[in-house]
Amino acid sequence: MAIQAQDIENLLREAFPEAVITVQGDDGAHFAAEVVDASFKGLNRVQQQRLVYAALKGKMDGPAGELHALALTTRAPE
Repeated sequence: MAIQAQDIENLLREAFPEAVITVQGDDGAHFAAEVVDASFKGLNRVQQQRLVYAALKGKMDGPAGELHALALTTRAPE
């Protein structure tokens, strides 16, 4: 079953309740997301993205992953 942008946002919102989150994409497989959260302060980009991927709870894992591609932008608020 294809995943929807709102499903991705809901998963991210569980992990980052205070974040500014934007998810775009409507083909059920390819999405772009921006997550701006204070918990990213002091972390490098790889560490930030690992936190986001963990929040997606395996939706990108393996050949049967529901989420095929995610262009991801993460940062701490300015």
